[in-house]
Amino acid sequence: MKVRSRSRGRNLIQLYTLLNITRHILVRGAAAAALAVFTSCDKKPEAAPVTGSSSSGRGASTAPKVLRFSAIPNQNATELKAKFDPIASHLSEELGVTVEFFPSADYKASVEAFKNGQIQLAWFGGVTGVQARAAVPGAQAIVQGKEDPDFKSYFIAHKDTGLEKSATFPAAIGTVKFAFGSESSTSGRVMPSHFIKQNTCKGEKEFFTAPAIFSGGHDKTVEMVSTGAVQAGVCDYTVYEKMVKEGKVDPVVVKVIWVTPGFQDYNFTAHPSLETDFGAGFTDKLKGALISITTKAPELLKVFPREALIEVTNKDFDTLEKLCREFGIVR
Repeated sequence: MKVRSRSRGRNLIQLYTLLNITRHILVRGAAAAALAVFTSCDKKPEAAPVTGSSSSGRGASTAPKVLRFSAIPNQNATELKAKFDPIASHLSEELGVTVEFFPSADYKASVEAFKNGQIQLAWFGGVTGVQARAAVPGAQAIVQGKEDPDFKSYFIAHKDTGLEKSATFPAAIGTVKFAFGSESSTSGRVMPSHFIKQNTCKGEKEFFTAPAIFSGGHDKTVEMVSTGAVQAGVCDYTVYEKMVKEGKVDPVVVKVIWVTPGFQDYNFTAHPSLETDFGAGFTDKLKGALISITTKAPELLKVFPREALIEVTNKDFDTLEKLCREFGIVR
């Protein structure tokens, strides 16, 4: 009995000792873990390595840079992408860089995208080009269509108005419901408004007895006149003629009643970041690649549509810029 009792006592002592040791190990381990958490909060995290750059290509990334371009959405935006994607392919081949078409929601968005560096090239109207270049010092108008230095607008009217084509300004449109295109459209608002004032000595707000509306696009203006939503409007002459040719509008129903004098309009404007993103002299290469469409890929001219693409400079838009400042469109 005594031997068995002493043996049981030794076992209990050994068990107690083992539990005590285990407890110390656990406590010390927990304290170490807590200390590690505490000190990790004080320690500054190591900076992540720089592996890329912004989309504008100004960082140290080795990823290929992409040239993005857009066009003012003077017609259906979906159709514009389908039309301009082949232009992107041509430029990619000619320049040896990736070129992508970047759609814009409206005229203002296209200027903002250029201003913010989201796009480095844009097919602007005369006014939006002036706005973009005013917002981005160093931006250059580089290419336009052969027809663009002498562009025109068509004043159109529904046949039920009884208005017919005339060499004199149709002052009678002042009493009907009228539609411009976009508010910052050269051929769909700014120049037509200029000609209204030139011929009537009245601004657009004083000239129209009912406030004119803005359709947002040349094709929309033509459609609105065609359906009778408005009785008259003004649009880009190339859009009207294309719609007639494609059977989208009946010229007997939607009549051209006055053709404006010529004015400077559409152009490709290049962002100055092209020189830093793709190397010195790249803007001139881009200009050459665009002009080469006339001889190397003439089928692409229908995208604009133009007979040919030619060189242009900022100075060619001096008169339009002055008018834009008078309108308060550019400050």
